Amino acid sequence: MNYELVIFDCDGVLIDSAPIANRVLSEQLAGIGLRLPAGEVMRRFVGRTRAGCLALAAELLGRALPAGFAAAWDAALFSAFAAELKAVDGVAEVVQGLQVPVCVASNSSRERMCASLQAAGLLPLFEGRMFSAADVERPKPAPDLFLRAAATMGAPPSRCAVIEDTPTGVKAAAAARMAVFGYAAGEHSSPAALAAEGAIVFREMRALPALLRASSGRASPLPPPSGARR
Repeated sequence: MNYELVIFDCDGVLIDSAPIANRVLSEQLAGIGLRLPAGEVMRRFVGRTRAGCLALAAELLGRALPAGFAAAWDAALFSAFAAELKAVDGVAEVVQGLQVPVCVASNSSRERMCASLQAAGLLPLFEGRMFSAADVERPKPAPDLFLRAAATMGAPPSRCAVIEDTPTGVKAAAAARMAVFGYAAGEHSSPAALAAEGAIVFREMRALPALLRASSGRASPLPPPSGARR
């Protein structure tokens, strides 16, 4: 494989977290008088940092969030993750089979990443190689987080591949001049939106190694092989 580093987003790429996270946030917002169905929560909040989600919630509510809301949200989310969260089908097999270094770069907090990866049984694969929005001044869609991960891991951006599931993340990878692959298996992922930002789109995690091998290892990858969609 021509890449020196493969960078995975966390939510929706490594773990099937979106349905759980959207439901929990919807329930927590309803408890303070802001009623949004899970689908609307997904549309408005997906891809944002924790701080960004809290700011948007206050904006939609029209007043400051109650004291303790953030802590209660975290507690409910981590509890739901511990009880329900699963790894994306095939991802452990794929990560273990890649013969290049891997890491995680997510707009989620480090605490949420650790809790979710632990619940899904993936933490040993990434421990010590996790990068969060707290590590940089500007989170995704700015390129800073991916550039920080690449620099820390000792890989030039042009030799990095990023696996993302949201337009926000794809924009960040493209701005970092990294090859980007859009995983579009979840209900929250739009293949067209991912492709519009420049991602090579795929729907089955086990197809990723072949896509990585087929691409050039440059920031602008070759078209995907037959069966993958761009």
